[in-house]
Amino acid sequence: MPAKTFGSAVFGIEAITITIEVNISGGLNYFVVGLPDNAVKESMLRIESALNNSVFHMPRQRIIVNLAPADIRKEGSAYDLPIAIGILDASGQIFSTKLDKYLILGELSLDGGIQAIKGALPIAIQGKRDGFKGLLLPKENAREAAIVDDFEVYGVSQLSEVIGFFDNSLELKRTIVNTREEFKYNINNYDSDFSDVRGQENIKRALEIAASGGHNVILIGPPGAGKTMLAKRLPTILPPLDLYEALDTTKIHSVAGKLSASDSLMTVRPFRSPHHTISDVALVGGGTNPQPGEISLAHNGVLFLDELPEFKRTVLEVMRQPLEERRVTISRAKLSVNYPASFMLVASMNPCPCGFYNHPEKDCICAPGVVQKYLSKISGPLLDRIDLHVEVTPVNFNELSSERLSEKSEAIRERVTEARNIQLKRFEEKADVFCNAQMSPNMVRNICRINESGQVLLKQAMEKLGLSARAYDRILKVSRTIADLAGTEEIQLEHLAEAIHYRSLDREGWAG
Repeated sequence: MPAKTFGSAVFGIEAITITIEVNISGGLNYFVVGLPDNAVKESMLRIESALNNSVFHMPRQRIIVNLAPADIRKEGSAYDLPIAIGILDASGQIFSTKLDKYLILGELSLDGGIQAIKGALPIAIQGKRDGFKGLLLPKENAREAAIVDDFEVYGVSQLSEVIGFFDNSLELKRTIVNTREEFKYNINNYDSDFSDVRGQENIKRALEIAASGGHNVILIGPPGAGKTMLAKRLPTILPPLDLYEALDTTKIHSVAGKLSASDSLMTVRPFRSPHHTISDVALVGGGTNPQPGEISLAHNGVLFLDELPEFKRTVLEVMRQPLEERRVTISRAKLSVNYPASFMLVASMNPCPCGFYNHPEKDCICAPGVVQKYLSKISGPLLDRIDLHVEVTPVNFNELSSERLSEKSEAIRERVTEARNIQLKRFEEKADVFCNAQMSPNMVRNICRINESGQVLLKQAMEKLGLSARAYDRILKVSRTIADLAGTEEIQLEHLAEAIHYRSLDREGWAG
């Protein structure tokens, strides 16, 4: 009679339970069926060595391993452990009544050791949903899986421990994580703070507006002006993650294998800063075996692109659709995978190749037309999707040496959170809108109403700067956020003027 164990496969950020059936009969050779990839087919060699080194043996008979459902492709080495346990049960080397109650996952070393896997959190969530009692998996992945309440999780490091658990000769220690207590303790536990930045009050104001409305922002300024320092501190003023966002973010990092053995739940917003040599697949996700890209790893956090014009144009263009839809779909001939990608884009750039165009003290040495050519590396449609264009000027010596304390991130975060709460109440009937930056054009027309004087000001700005229709919407969204920060129901003239001010790259003559 075939033995049955249970594993799991991950597609996107969701998992599906896989039944591993093992049948041993007369004959020779091993056969693995059910659309296995090469890593799964090679598992039989690892399993044989691991069993021999764990005082068990591989049966010298015909072994057929079926991975069901058979129409779903099985990838990776995480099936080693459930196949090994299935072979031991089918050959009568162990006997257990618990095999149908637990999911088993892990890659086997030749000496019987168990190596880490990817996607432990979505596997645990689906295992509980499917009615399993618990999960046995590598010790390195135990904490991330243990954040699922009322689900037994056992971290193991040797094949012998798993065998001992199932034949009741060894009692394993259950991994327990108090999710809410850990979340509450570690929330907003950042190493940096906005008070570290001297001066730059106008830039801090722009980033506060961006954080309050979830707006994308680009910082333009010379080298050493503090663009990177400011961008790295943006997550510290964003509203704290709620438990649902934390779980969603952790699932993505779990699937990508980015969580360490000490991690369980991500409690701070992610900050991703890929190098400008990144490929389009690495940025948006994909590959032969689809994996989340940097935009998905930045989900619920910040994606920082330093020196934006240095990125390949094709890389930047593939980001346009995810910026609008807040998700990315990876399509292949036999499968389609969705990854969430709701992030704040923060980009920085020098104003020209030498870096000193519009510098208050140093002269630009770029030839005529070079500045415009440099800026043209960034397409108009991409710039239209960036709500705030902010010029960053160098900090003078007096500000750098001043002993005056700057405002802490905590104080700014309180104002940002208050503005976000206003927006949450405003959009409480909209299932997929949480902040002003996510408003559709129709919502902008209904919510961001301006008076007659505001219409005149905006018309003059549109005509002078040559703004597109999308830029028009961006200005209204930003002005609505500024009004929310001010606690006013109506968008005032000063709110609109400040929003127009944050379209630096649209100003006529800015680039010569």
